[in-house]
Amino acid sequence: MSNQRTTSRDEDLLLQDFSRNVTTKSWALFIGNAAVVSAIPLWLFWRIHQMDITSYFIHFIIGTAISTYFLNSAYQNMKFILKHKIAQKREEAINREITKLFTNDKNANKKDKDDRVLTRKNEVADFEATTFSIFYNNAFYLVCLIVLSFFVFKNFSPTVNYLFSVGLSTAIVFLFSTGEK
Repeated sequence: MSNQRTTSRDEDLLLQDFSRNVTTKSWALFIGNAAVVSAIPLWLFWRIHQMDITSYFIHFIIGTAISTYFLNSAYQNMKFILKHKIAQKREEAINREITKLFTNDKNANKKDKDDRVLTRKNEVADFEATTFSIFYNNAFYLVCLIVLSFFVFKNFSPTVNYLFSVGLSTAIVFLFSTGEK
């Protein structure tokens, strides 16, 4: 019975590493970053495009909320795509690192070493995928927003400019995050 429970727990941990679900820590980090980045257009349209915050309060709240939701989803999609690619690239280096740690330990067996390598590899891949996903999606979103706001929709009214710039920037980032490569 104990062996089945251990196997089931090991299988659950392995499946968790390959699932699209993110940890609570990553989720909070994603939501926080998405909210901050989604609020940046508020300053842009308030100060540069001269939109009054009190007059367009509803537009700003709805645009920021929708943008936050889709940026959060883009972060999660990108993290899922990158995590396994990063894990494969870091596997050899982590294997060498763990082997050095186990050279002096005579009591360690191969299963303990393999478990430690897998755990460390997933930790490194998770951290790197999280940070790169945030960086890439933020940069892509802000470049799209600036290009759309200042070049594509510059002759439209500020309200239309805001709605289309934020909406299309968010949609483009989200759609690019769903790709496989």
